[in-house]
Amino acid sequence: MSEHVSVMVNEVLEMLAPMESEHLIVDATLGLGGHTWHMLSTCPNAYVIGFDQDHHAREIAKTNLSKFEGRYEIVADNFRNISRLIERDNWTGANAILFDLGVSNLQLTDPDRGFSFQYEGPLDMRMDEGDLCNSKITAGEILDKWSIKELTQIFRDYGEEKYAYEIARGIVRNRENGGSITTTTEFVELIRKILPAPVQRKMGGHPARKVFQALRIAVNDEMNVLNEALDGAMSVLAPGGKIIAISYHSLEDRMVKHRFRKWQESDIGEIKPRKALYPTEEEVEKNYKSRSAKLRLFRKYTEDEVSKNVLLRIPT
Repeated sequence: MSEHVSVMVNEVLEMLAPMESEHLIVDATLGLGGHTWHMLSTCPNAYVIGFDQDHHAREIAKTNLSKFEGRYEIVADNFRNISRLIERDNWTGANAILFDLGVSNLQLTDPDRGFSFQYEGPLDMRMDEGDLCNSKITAGEILDKWSIKELTQIFRDYGEEKYAYEIARGIVRNRENGGSITTTTEFVELIRKILPAPVQRKMGGHPARKVFQALRIAVNDEMNVLNEALDGAMSVLAPGGKIIAISYHSLEDRMVKHRFRKWQESDIGEIKPRKALYPTEEEVEKNYKSRSAKLRLFRKYTEDEVSKNVLLRIPT
């Protein structure tokens, strides 16, 4: 398959054991098909339904998965609509659902998408430019139209940026003085002008990193999308099925952790293992992208387990 390194593949495959029991898997974030390729290679009876809204990624995934023709289906849709699977004829539920969250290397390294502060490109940041995109607004339009209050809120809430207000104020002042921001490079230069050099030295990373993350999340409505997708995943999951989620920043992981905990407290299923798994040191050395990954699993109870739990709660 085309060069692509999927994160925490071994851990994901271990969570699918026993492999022979996996008949229907949903890859909610197909990307280039890396995880799906490994799941189809390892689970002999598996059929995978993969969701992706990016047409470039779908085309590459189709090529990468060509040896498994007939064992997979690619759905051109955002995973927030995963609940629509239940509308299919004879739907009995998925045995496993995988979320590999975050932006892909394909998008990050394409300057025309405007996701990265490391490449010059237009301030776009939409996950897909077509009809499947969750937002018709671009990052550039947000910077050009939103108020100091609105910009501060997304930089603080979505980027956890300590200097959110200062950056927002500098953006609006630049706009009021006739300045324009049309490219990622221009935006990075403006952030460097806004933040004093001593502040930038204390940030421990690129001064634009958190702001770029916040803009991407806002443009693509990522937190609302994930919220809807998690509920949708539970609705299409078969009894005994598993939801596996890999997150890369604290906002995503917090939402996944809280939702899993809520389900467990409602006796829908169990979090197992109890704590998140992390990539091995060896994997991080080989694939730097994996350094911030956290993997969590939730297993839905079977009907027998639900009945047993109900009986245990009845006073004798």
